[in-house]
Amino acid sequence: MAQPDFCSTGNTGATLSVDAARLRTVAAVAPMREAETLPLDFALGRVLADPPSAQVNLPPFDNAAMDGYAVSTGDFSGHGPWRLPVSDRIVAGDTRSVILRPGTAARIFTGAPIPEGADAVILQERVRRDGNTLIVAEAPRTSLNIRRRGEDCRAGEWPLPAGHLLTAPRLALLAGTGIPEISAFRKLRVGLFSTGSELREPGSLLQHGQIYNSNRVMLRALLAQPWIELTDYGILRDDADTIRATIRRAAEENDVVISSGGVSAGEEDHILDALRREDATLDVLKVAIRPGKPLTVGRVADALYVGLPGNPYAAAVTFSQIARPALRKAAGMTEVSDIWLPAVSGFDYSRRTGRREYVPVTWDQRDAMGRPILQRLGRGASASLGPIAMARGIAVIDKEMPRVSVGQPLKVEPLLE
Repeated sequence: MAQPDFCSTGNTGATLSVDAARLRTVAAVAPMREAETLPLDFALGRVLADPPSAQVNLPPFDNAAMDGYAVSTGDFSGHGPWRLPVSDRIVAGDTRSVILRPGTAARIFTGAPIPEGADAVILQERVRRDGNTLIVAEAPRTSLNIRRRGEDCRAGEWPLPAGHLLTAPRLALLAGTGIPEISAFRKLRVGLFSTGSELREPGSLLQHGQIYNSNRVMLRALLAQPWIELTDYGILRDDADTIRATIRRAAEENDVVISSGGVSAGEEDHILDALRREDATLDVLKVAIRPGKPLTVGRVADALYVGLPGNPYAAAVTFSQIARPALRKAAGMTEVSDIWLPAVSGFDYSRRTGRREYVPVTWDQRDAMGRPILQRLGRGASASLGPIAMARGIAVIDKEMPRVSVGQPLKVEPLLE
């Protein structure tokens, strides 16, 4: 069998832009197809597989949007004020078929059905009441303060398209149209492991030359999503056979495999060799990103493989910018996540060009346009934990920008929370 094309990170192969690496990674994903039926109470955070049809109109009938008085605008000819007798009282849940008598008003409360013959609701604060007579100084317009039947969704229509994440408001929309259960894509199976003989789990005793495994905790937290089923394979020592066996097992058991560490070109970085021996197809190996240049993306058997750098900040940035969009597509999501916000620099920073840089920032002030005034945290070193722990987000600096000055427009993404 011919070996797949393979380039060794740090030695050969073109360096890709962040956007190109993201597109190539997403293109390597096979979207989810398997689905299961879930009641709405258990569907929060899942991905809609098949668009359900609304069982009823939403709202199911014309109803009052405010407390007030239901009237017919045809009764307000000439010049006011107008005096109308109050002929009825209608509350939410009233099942009567009320007909508004011409020339009268009906006391009505929020959510109550609009009586036949009425086409406006006047707010109670905009009228005076003299015994059983309503005094109106300003003529209402048609449909004032009325929620029309089916204005949110009509029976038989799709309230939501497939591929949408089911948030609390979206579940409320489905419930309001009478839908009791939905078809959701099954959870995306993700396997996770860390590599490095120097790693130990928090709580154990450190010897000289050893460090605690912070990446595992961070990545587990980032992957703690209702649409993900996570399997943690723990820490793998720097042994080629152990790493290869774990990659094979994880690829057999999961849709996506994510590792941290071991993707550089050092003698103890065995990930690439293990992938080659497993006949993996590799799509991304070097990215023009700071931090996080060494990155491995490809397919092992039927699983997407993402090898993140071992340094914590580099792992966080490459996960958010490249791995997360691929995970969303793999889970069946069709919505594009874009949460970059306009901001302005509150710091000066000179840098080397050639790589797009992501800088941990915080802010406690805004400019006259409401944009956050960003303050840079730490030096942004790829192994640093303090700056990202205190950051409210990360700012992006274009690869050809040699200097950032105070007042310069930037973009910030609040995603390291």
